[in-house]
Amino acid sequence: MKQLLILSGKGGTGKTTVACAFIRLAKVRAYADCDIDAPNVHLTLAPTAAPSVETFYGMPKARIDPDRCTACGLCRERCRFAAIHSGERSCFVDPFACEGCGVCAFVCPAGAVSLEPDAAGELRLYAGETSAFSTAQLKMGGGTSGKLVTQVKRRLNEAAPKDIPLAILDGSPGIGCPVIASLSGASMALIVTEPSVSGVSDMERIVQAAASFQTPLCVCVNKADTNPVITKQIEQYCSERVLPFLGTIPFDPAAVRAVNRGLTVVDEDCPSGKAVREIYQKTIRLLGLDEPVNQNQHNGGQHV
Repeated sequence: MKQLLILSGKGGTGKTTVACAFIRLAKVRAYADCDIDAPNVHLTLAPTAAPSVETFYGMPKARIDPDRCTACGLCRERCRFAAIHSGERSCFVDPFACEGCGVCAFVCPAGAVSLEPDAAGELRLYAGETSAFSTAQLKMGGGTSGKLVTQVKRRLNEAAPKDIPLAILDGSPGIGCPVIASLSGASMALIVTEPSVSGVSDMERIVQAAASFQTPLCVCVNKADTNPVITKQIEQYCSERVLPFLGTIPFDPAAVRAVNRGLTVVDEDCPSGKAVREIYQKTIRLLGLDEPVNQNQHNGGQHV
């Protein structure tokens, strides 16, 4: 099973809009939302099956037993994250600032500090006999986001039917831990960028990050007609680095209306939908797959 990962380098480029459209066009039976800070694929491709929910535990958090604490303040002095504060009778931990390093437990003379598992998020798997959709939600302030993405992908691989040729993953914006975890094992990544200074800069950063994994890349530009000059610069950048440039998507009010109605852009007869279809066909050919990739009549996003 090949994995097509869709990235952006920054938020707001239309990455998820393109990802949902690809899922619909490919009629894939395995897909995942790896944007665990703000997952939203389920809003467009609403699953119908009941999810299998699993708590995700990240780094442990320190806890101070007030009955054993002598309020000596040694743990507070040694905490480099300023996560420990002095109370009236004992010290206490700010769980949002604690990084679970364990120094406080090491230096506490009264043995009042312990490290306990912390629920950092929630994994959700919508799986049936013929399809699987894996997603997750990281708690506000939660860490170990890369590990959570790895678990999202693991659950998808375990639940996906074994005979399918393609899985589509909607990645996170940026180049941080969730993106690094998403890139691992990906067959190819499509970068959706926009013609802005920040769009170009963040596209270049994600290209550099993906190079470490030797992941094949291709690029498309969304809202391309809002700045034709920068769009041309992006196309030239791809040409110089031998990155397949798959095309442009115009700014289209119909796309906004489709998303607001819970549809994909390819569900509407509009310029952006036509452009996405063309980019999809080029992407599938780059992956070495026939279009459509799934001959069985399952509608992407409606069967799990």
